[in-house]
Amino acid sequence: MNKNNTFLEARNFLISQRINYEDAVDQFKWPQLSEFNWALDYFDYIASGNHNPALHIINDEGDDDVYSFDQISRRSNQVANFLEAQGVCKGDRVLLMLGNEVALWEVMLASIKIGAVIIPTSELLVEEDLLDRIHRGGAKFLITNSNHLNKFERFLDGMTSAICVDLDSNLDDWISYKSASAFKEDFKPREKTLAHDPLLLYFTSGTTSKPKLVLHSHQSYPVGSLTTMYWIGLKPNDVHMNISSPGWAKHAWSCFFAPWNAEACIFIYNSSRFNAKSLLSVLTSYPVNTLCAPATVWRMLVQEDLSAVKSRLELRELVGAGEPLNPEVIQKIQKAWGIIVRDGYGQSETTALIGNTPGQRVKPGKMGRPLPGYEVVLLDDRGIPAQEGEVALKIDNKPTGLMLCYEDSEEKTNEVMAEGFYRTGDTASRDSEGYITFIGRADDVFKSSDYRISPFELESILMQHPAVVEVAVIPVDDPVRLYLPKAYLVLSETASEKEEDVVKDIFNFISVNMAPYKRVRFIQIIDEFPKTISGKIRRVDLRKFENKDESLSLNVSREYGEKDFI
Repeated sequence: MNKNNTFLEARNFLISQRINYEDAVDQFKWPQLSEFNWALDYFDYIASGNHNPALHIINDEGDDDVYSFDQISRRSNQVANFLEAQGVCKGDRVLLMLGNEVALWEVMLASIKIGAVIIPTSELLVEEDLLDRIHRGGAKFLITNSNHLNKFERFLDGMTSAICVDLDSNLDDWISYKSASAFKEDFKPREKTLAHDPLLLYFTSGTTSKPKLVLHSHQSYPVGSLTTMYWIGLKPNDVHMNISSPGWAKHAWSCFFAPWNAEACIFIYNSSRFNAKSLLSVLTSYPVNTLCAPATVWRMLVQEDLSAVKSRLELRELVGAGEPLNPEVIQKIQKAWGIIVRDGYGQSETTALIGNTPGQRVKPGKMGRPLPGYEVVLLDDRGIPAQEGEVALKIDNKPTGLMLCYEDSEEKTNEVMAEGFYRTGDTASRDSEGYITFIGRADDVFKSSDYRISPFELESILMQHPAVVEVAVIPVDDPVRLYLPKAYLVLSETASEKEEDVVKDIFNFISVNMAPYKRVRFIQIIDEFPKTISGKIRRVDLRKFENKDESLSLNVSREYGEKDFI
């Protein structure tokens, strides 16, 4: 079919140019699609008779399950027929709350085939979060597992159907997912799918405010994820591991669309709690070629002896996303493994926009260059393109990987999509070679004595100190300078035992490595940072804590000032 060919041509071009950045940027064109259903027109097409592994799931208990493309395709057809029998139709909202279990991928594909709108939901959410998603998201169908049935008890009356994936038979208001096995392995859609039809509704993680409702189409995420595939450097038959929890856009980026766009195998390691040693054991036991992990994971990994496992790794590509990765962490991993961790940048509202791509020179500390298909500009305070400013996407010809809108706010949509640009809310600078450096969220950057201070820059310097595991810098009030930088630090276990001596050493380190105008003046040790469910540090909570917000309880030590050690 033409839809298959158009998408495959674009995909094959990017794979063929995976180490030729300039040619990829110059020649890549988004496939022009009016009707497109990724699961039917692409996935089923490449999966038919394809017995290569598509999904490999292991866990700490010793389970080790592999599913081929053909198996996943046929099984998702059964699930699509099953869901239609429960009343799911095109456009219906389906709240999906599952862990990294095979049913997640089956239901995702099945829902795409039907044309339902999926609301991916983290297993960590509590009742009030779920009420918000059901109410604002308009969910009428619910799919979860038995771990979470009690969370939904008071919402079931408003549901058309509630499905549990691990019940052996129907129970009260819950329908057993296992009955899907009785349905046919071929599926015929009742309606055609337009490329701009809605597909995914994401509730953003909300580091500074209540989650926004990001609406994506059958084109924006499935097709837009070609850039994510290109940034990671995926090839057919790769084994790709992404450390991410379901329910967030990053999971769809790197645990669904990007690897399957490349016909790579998605590798999942389920553990009750993340442990760096266990991850290293998995990487030395399985043929993982490409690894994507958030900054927190990379920071924990460099606390281990990485060089000891180098000879047993099959890794080719390492990438980091979610938060910028500090240069010193990148350098430690490169020294141990001979592979550089390549940063990338995108949002829930987009696919990968900027990245350090395979085969290109990486400048540590810089998040890379615009990816094929995207024209990225930096806008100054007047809205004029400059070498430093807000990261923005030119949308005269709306790029494929951009959301449809914020469903809950036309005002917010119009605010970020105005005058021919989509504004990200992040600030950055660009050097003479086109490499872009992240500065911070527009609402994180602050002024001290009229100097602009980037928390990320100061955090990167502090991460170079061997005692520092995690760091967040925020502004604190000062009667003379307006604000002064303060750092909250998580220390290594050994450093925590001699806290005051270590803090003194860190202040000495700061005096040598930071210019006086931006020097961190206060330090507070914290046991654990408040984070969003997707793992990002909630600096807004740290600022509230500074302002004596009694609703927040953080386990911190005394505050140290640089004057304490003079």
